[in-house]
Amino acid sequence: MQKNIRNFCIIAHIDHGKSTLADRLLEYTQTIQVTGGQMLDDMDLEKERGITIKSHAIQMAYELNGEKYILNLIDTPGHVDFSYEVSRSIAACEGALLIVDATQGVQAQTISNLYMAIDHNLEIIPIVNKCDMPNAMPEEVEDEIVDLIGCDRKDIIRASGKTGMGVEDILKAVVERIPAPKGNPEAPLQALVFDSVFNSFRGIIAYFKIVNGSLKSGQSVKFINTGKEYKADEIGVLKMDMVSTKELTCGNVGYIVSGIKTATEVKVGDTLTTTENPCKEAIAGFEEVKPMVFAGVYPIETEDFENLRASLEKLQLNDASLTFQPESSVALGFGFRCGFLGLLHMEIVQERLDREFNMDVITTVPNVSYRIYDKHGVMQEVHNPAGMPDQTLIDHVEEPYIHASVITTTNFIGPIMTLCLGKRGELIKQDYISGNRVELQYRMPLGEIVIDFYDKLKSISKGYASFDYHQDGFRPSRLVKLDILLNGEPVDALSTLTHVDNAETFGRRMCEKLKELLPRQQFDIAIQAAIGGKIIARETVKQLRKDVLAKCYGGDVSRKRKLLEKQKKGKKRMKQIGNVEVPQKAFLAVLKLD
Repeated sequence: MQKNIRNFCIIAHIDHGKSTLADRLLEYTQTIQVTGGQMLDDMDLEKERGITIKSHAIQMAYELNGEKYILNLIDTPGHVDFSYEVSRSIAACEGALLIVDATQGVQAQTISNLYMAIDHNLEIIPIVNKCDMPNAMPEEVEDEIVDLIGCDRKDIIRASGKTGMGVEDILKAVVERIPAPKGNPEAPLQALVFDSVFNSFRGIIAYFKIVNGSLKSGQSVKFINTGKEYKADEIGVLKMDMVSTKELTCGNVGYIVSGIKTATEVKVGDTLTTTENPCKEAIAGFEEVKPMVFAGVYPIETEDFENLRASLEKLQLNDASLTFQPESSVALGFGFRCGFLGLLHMEIVQERLDREFNMDVITTVPNVSYRIYDKHGVMQEVHNPAGMPDQTLIDHVEEPYIHASVITTTNFIGPIMTLCLGKRGELIKQDYISGNRVELQYRMPLGEIVIDFYDKLKSISKGYASFDYHQDGFRPSRLVKLDILLNGEPVDALSTLTHVDNAETFGRRMCEKLKELLPRQQFDIAIQAAIGGKIIARETVKQLRKDVLAKCYGGDVSRKRKLLEKQKKGKKRMKQIGNVEVPQKAFLAVLKLD
């Protein structure tokens, strides 16, 4: 029955206990017997880091006042890098549980995901979690929630994922406050694909929510945005495992298996319909995922190139937001230029390549994509400093900006402002949320926060600042390409695009760092930082020499000169044929320049 279905998701900041609370809901409705640990976070990485990376969907049965209800819970990631997954999950729901930690209060991520939910007109049920903790402050946190969404104080449910307090109230509220899905069961099928997973035996399995119409097993279906057609071999609902059914009706959440082999044919946010009676238009809000950060990924052993390609393709099936294309570098050989949603996403992909596919890879300095306009006004996107055209041909360069929001306590405002200004940020506004909590909003270049901004923010605020951002268009900027030359030869893997004001200090620091890391050779190594043809910094790694004068004692100075001249000639010849190997440590050190 459509009126007895409730679809809802959970919105929370990282580590506010949403996966634990979800487990309690599943346990209470007897969907699963919890064996310990998070049941929905099934990836090893998710368990170790305590974060949710993929969205998960699960169905619960619940009885209230003698009526049976079907509750579909879609658990969403809390981290900023996975916000596209969150937006799709929100679009598939009619309500959301807003979970706030009673010990930490409202944080930046919560606010950004909350606004997303409000834009989709979801019914919000506020919950204060971790009320059993000795340092919980439910009163103050309730004040913050009332300020934030303007609800009544009595609407806020106090709960604890650990002890199971308040779980029954939450389930009651879900049934009573969240509306049933609206949709026409007689209309042509129109379903929103909100996630897909890869199964090595059955191909790609897409998760969807039916907005209008219904779907029967064996019907032929098509994806509107990709235009591909398939037969629905098996459809069903998602309990802890997949449970197949003959038919899915309007408002339900389910999965479809249709033997799809390639990842690119299923896009999250696409619309699914039947081929014999297709719907007129796709569900609004579909967008291609745009990577924000780019980095080169190279195998350490060159013969592993094909294995790396296969590993990345398999990983892409499970993680649609990863993009990659082949590229080559003089220093590192063949590899791929990969696009990631953010730094955490990049770290997770690297970690998964290592664990799931045993791939040892080198990652180059992460950078963002720039738009370069030449003198004729033609625009090209550059993801890699090596692809930058000659300085004389460029009219101007535009770089991506972000709108960042930092929530912190008042005693850290000074250092955080200094950090943001150092990263070329402009303060837009400053709001006091409640008590001593303040929200700072900045407009900043994405390239500046890519390397170490988040770590610095956490350390200067002793972990008390939360950070969230979204893209805010492109703006013209004075960028230059900084090359590192070793004995006059540019090392392409070390070149970076940087702002004119930072170029000189950055170049000098890189030269000093490389001087420490390059092993000494039999000849001098000149390390230079250059912008175009202009050298802006130089360091020299001194040569190792044999003491050729040891056998001379006394005698004329010309005998010593002769031996030294002979050595000098040898060194000069050696320098012409010698090449400088850049150790792996040096590439990593550039990432950690401080």
